[in-house]
Amino acid sequence: MFSGIDEVDWASMEHAYGPADDVPELLRGLASDDPAEREAALDGMYGAVHHQGDVYACTLACIPFLFELVVDPGVQDRGGVVELLTSIGGFDLDEDDEAEIDEDEIEGAANYAMAAAAVTAGAGVFFELIADEDPGVRLAAPLALATLHRHPVRVLALLRERLPVEPDEEVRLALVEAAGRVALRHRPLAERVGKWLGLLASRADSPGLRLAALAQLARCSPDGLPGDVVPVVSGLLREMRSAPEESGGRVEPAGPGTGAPPVGIPAREDDEPEPGSDTTAPSAQAPAAADSEPVEPIEPVEPVQAVDPEPVASAEAGRGEHVVTPTLVGHLRSLYAQENAGRGAPWAADLLRTLHVGLDDRVGDRTALLADQLRSPDRHQRIDAVRMSGGLIRAWRGPYEELVALVGEQLADPEPRLAEAASHVLEELFGLAAPAADALAARLAADPGGWVKTWAGGPPGLGSTVKALARLGDARAVPALAAALEREQVAHDVGFAVGCLGAAARPLAGVLRRRLADVELDENAYDRASPLLAGLTALRAGEATPEVLRVLRGAPEYRGAWLRTAALRALGAFGPAAREAVPELRALVRRPGTASATEAAEALWAASGDADAVLPVLIEGLESDQVHDRRSAAVALGALGPRAAVVAPRLRGLLAHDELWLRVDAAIALWEVSGRTRETVAALLTAWEQNRHVRVRVAECLARMGPVPEGSAAAHVLRSELVSVRRHNAMDGGYGSHDIHEDEKLLALCRQALRGAGKGSTP
Repeated sequence: MFSGIDEVDWASMEHAYGPADDVPELLRGLASDDPAEREAALDGMYGAVHHQGDVYACTLACIPFLFELVVDPGVQDRGGVVELLTSIGGFDLDEDDEAEIDEDEIEGAANYAMAAAAVTAGAGVFFELIADEDPGVRLAAPLALATLHRHPVRVLALLRERLPVEPDEEVRLALVEAAGRVALRHRPLAERVGKWLGLLASRADSPGLRLAALAQLARCSPDGLPGDVVPVVSGLLREMRSAPEESGGRVEPAGPGTGAPPVGIPAREDDEPEPGSDTTAPSAQAPAAADSEPVEPIEPVEPVQAVDPEPVASAEAGRGEHVVTPTLVGHLRSLYAQENAGRGAPWAADLLRTLHVGLDDRVGDRTALLADQLRSPDRHQRIDAVRMSGGLIRAWRGPYEELVALVGEQLADPEPRLAEAASHVLEELFGLAAPAADALAARLAADPGGWVKTWAGGPPGLGSTVKALARLGDARAVPALAAALEREQVAHDVGFAVGCLGAAARPLAGVLRRRLADVELDENAYDRASPLLAGLTALRAGEATPEVLRVLRGAPEYRGAWLRTAALRALGAFGPAAREAVPELRALVRRPGTASATEAAEALWAASGDADAVLPVLIEGLESDQVHDRRSAAVALGALGPRAAVVAPRLRGLLAHDELWLRVDAAIALWEVSGRTRETVAALLTAWEQNRHVRVRVAECLARMGPVPEGSAAAHVLRSELVSVRRHNAMDGGYGSHDIHEDEKLLALCRQALRGAGKGSTP
């Protein structure tokens, strides 16, 4: 094995962490008899040689040796190597990607393309591995074939023939998933795959396999889903709960003598292949062939050899001995084991997530399915449902009252993971969490130890139950916030919670003021003072002006600018109640052109109403070479209203600026100082289409302008937003903690603008 490995000039290559001269040791480690060494080597391959999916020259040099490993039956844990090869060779670079590549990315793109070509050229070996004695290899091989092989028709035929004779349930699910992957990658085959999946969904010999077929059907051919998909899936989940656990996940295959038709073979006339399509599977020994069209017929070949089901171990056992190693792979494996301890079918959650992805915008079906799952006696299913409920609400708009109430019921469950998952989901919902308000209050009262969370590496923070209740504006959160304010170190997010509570948190003003007066103005002052300043700002507690002035005057050099900004915002929020600070603010505005001067000018205007004193400062800020400072000045000028009408031409000139957010701020300020809407609305609607994240800011302005004329461009844009099911800020692969709140705010503003609840002139 590894013939020629020492002839490769590894030292001339690099991986993510430097010279690649350690790669031969990693490759040899993958073939070790020691499970810990194998795992450490695999961790090293993903961590350095294939770091975050990157492909280096050394990654390309590894490919022949990785293929040597996967075909050697004496090597253990080969399934992990198959997965590594699939990841290295499975990168798709479509035409759109190619058009966006700049000069710095050319080498990386070429490496991806060469990796895909090299792994695809050797993908024929995966045909042999589909019936390997090692169930871990059989688990990884289907997806490798579906992702990498050039002949999808042959791959589909093999998957269908293999399914009836595969004894391991988890591997059978992988075969079905691979079929779905083929359909997604080769759309001309989607109808054929969908037809087969539909048969599996209705006839397969296990509820897990039927659920897997429905999940893949939702992904690649959603029109083929049954009309009653919710009760069908709910029934399958009940069936899975009541079925006795099989040893190692094995099930006897359907076939002759079992009383059921083989699930991988056509069973009736309506599943007959189309004319010209393939009807036989390729041989396990079939070599890779040249490229061909995906729907071309293939020549008949010998069928794959069926394995004897009796001596075959489960896929889990086939992954090799599980050892504890100080590696990322080992840590993830440990977390996976903890998460799935006691689960009868740990793969069920993945199937349901796949099904939800496929159901996409069918919010009603998805909500009903999750509601049924939240009523399950199986805690694991409820944990999965809670988490998936968060994902659904985060991305899609809909009526969620029943679902939220059911999530709230989980707060009383004695299983800590379930209650914690529910509180984290509710924390993100803000006003939508109202149906769970009483459940949140009950949990808050029952768990005072969870009011504040502490970590070794950072400041304490409020518990998710406290935040969820505060974000509802529920006064029952006040005692928890009061207790948090009495701790030696105040939770970093207590001020934001106070802001959500509004007037209900007014009793906390005294303790906020007292704690601010005690803050030592050293290098840690910002961390200690900023939560208190945020709370006082939200409450507009002008009686705290002396304490805020002390912070403003004594801000240390370290992060002093941040601390002064927080103090100035508080004084601005206090308005005329901060009149005591006017002399200090006048001194600060004498340094025009700086961010602090603009912030001081805003506070001075709020406290004194002296436009003559602040206008020159803000005009100069509008000329800053820093976009952020210009935006701040524009917003402050807008607050002056008609008193700043003289800057209208300058603001109008900014409507053509390259920075979109500055254009938006300038357009809004232009309307506020001039009252003219035509230019403002045109600029705002253009920005609306260019960047979805400005929509809340735009809608706020449109709502303040007054009733939007029926039939206008603005009315069309607002109504189009209201009928969209997708949240405006939903992202694939990421989200923000305030995304739901921001989207619900956008919807409310759109309705307000359309019904004319705002004030001001109209176009």
